[in-house]
Amino acid sequence: MVTSNQAGLAVPDWPTSFGHLFKIPPMVGGIKYEHSHRMLAEFVGLLTIFAAVLVQFIEKRSWMRKLGWTALVLVIVQGILGGITVKMFLPWYVSTAHAAVAQTFFCLVVLMALFTSRSWIEDTTAPTIDPGRISLSTLTLLSLLALYLQLFFGGAFRHSGMSILPHILNAVVVTGILIWTSVRGMIEGRTIAQLKTPARLVHGLLMLQIALGLAAYYTRIKDADAPQPLPGMIATTVAHVGVGALLLASTFVLTARTRRYFPASATEATISHKEAAA
Repeated sequence: MVTSNQAGLAVPDWPTSFGHLFKIPPMVGGIKYEHSHRMLAEFVGLLTIFAAVLVQFIEKRSWMRKLGWTALVLVIVQGILGGITVKMFLPWYVSTAHAAVAQTFFCLVVLMALFTSRSWIEDTTAPTIDPGRISLSTLTLLSLLALYLQLFFGGAFRHSGMSILPHILNAVVVTGILIWTSVRGMIEGRTIAQLKTPARLVHGLLMLQIALGLAAYYTRIKDADAPQPLPGMIATTVAHVGVGALLLASTFVLTARTRRYFPASATEATISHKEAAA
């Protein structure tokens, strides 16, 4: 909402807002977007501190405890990037990094929810060999790579760092890889049911994301001469960014489940099975 409403510098100082840490400024114009964004970020930061500390006491798996600290580090980095981009008057590369870290943090939280869910912990399905010539693990990793490239191109365009052409060209690559990956996931889901839902999510969200991308592009062209962003352009762009984050998170979930049921090595299979039984 902040970028779509061109409100990134509506509050010109950081970490204070108009010289105050706790006093809420008049919520008018772009200030309501930027200051609401900051208050929400602080709330997310507090929740992350609580979760990171809590997981140290209740979680037996050492890698899960490390994920808790990783989430805390990411949210701190995210806050610092947000401050730097304001201090430096919104350079595209810092603003793009701010967007990428935000989605990475979101995906990490989704994965932590998956790894601590009853369906993951109590699942005793034994790992097996991937029957495909190109493994589903490879496809999911390629999907993540393509999505991060798309996130970078999209962020750079939104923050005036480059044209929209790389974003459009890479969208073709993303579409091809994600259709291949999601269809493969749905096929493997016939024997391993846990793969079916994330594969369907990736497939469905991809179709929605393409439609939203076209809508966002159309409204941007149609309202190009408007003196300020219009509601149609804001709505489609924000929805496009939001569904993009859900698509990335769903692909991470499919990747995690794939690595669990189709491990890359016998050692990884043993570790996965032991952790499932722990």
